[in-house]
Amino acid sequence: MNLLLPLHPLLRRVPESSRAGCVARVPLIHYHILIYPLVCLITTSYIISMSTIKCKEITPELWGAFEKLFGDNGACGGCWCQHWRVPSGKEFWEDFKGAKAKMTTKKLITSGEMTGLLAFDGDKPVGWCSYGPRDVYTRINQMKPYARDDTAGVWSINCFFIDKHYRHQGVATQMLAAAVKFIRKHKVKIIEGYPTPLTKAGDKLPAAFVYAGPLKMFEDAGFEIIQRHSHTRPLVRKIV
Repeated sequence: MNLLLPLHPLLRRVPESSRAGCVARVPLIHYHILIYPLVCLITTSYIISMSTIKCKEITPELWGAFEKLFGDNGACGGCWCQHWRVPSGKEFWEDFKGAKAKMTTKKLITSGEMTGLLAFDGDKPVGWCSYGPRDVYTRINQMKPYARDDTAGVWSINCFFIDKHYRHQGVATQMLAAAVKFIRKHKVKIIEGYPTPLTKAGDKLPAAFVYAGPLKMFEDAGFEIIQRHSHTRPLVRKIV
């Protein structure tokens, strides 16, 4: 409650002198008496909700949760987290996205081959973070901005998808931290990312263009830019 006191003047009743032009002179009440408890309830719910976010590495048993999170659209445009795994080429992707992409991802998850994590709020899946050995992501190795000759043993954190009701609340940051922790268990020494920076004007891009995660989030987690062929394509790494 005390945290909301700075808002107090904005919520107080309007003085009698300010109501001269009102059509009906209905007695005004102290609206803050009603609004404060509601705001406090919303704030408390947010804190409790975020504290219950738990991250689990993907397993065959979690395919159902993954499918539920991705929904009918396969997260975005029928991707089903296959964008980085397939060769570049618009014609190939147009044929592959949707049902074929879903079937491929399901096979990878249920066979235990796919790596990544799901974020849960209780039993509800609310986020996905893809990571794994860089060499399994064909498209990354084909892209000039990310070309390297020292990729042996490097793991890649390359995609985030979050339920629209949980965005801009720190879920991606929690998943990034968990991903680094889980990757360490595989005795990996170098972790890589391909985050999205702000525009040159300092503006944020729509969520659909930030699927690899925002640059600032990676920098705050200790990643450093080691290669940048263009403003929009930084490559970051972290030694663990």
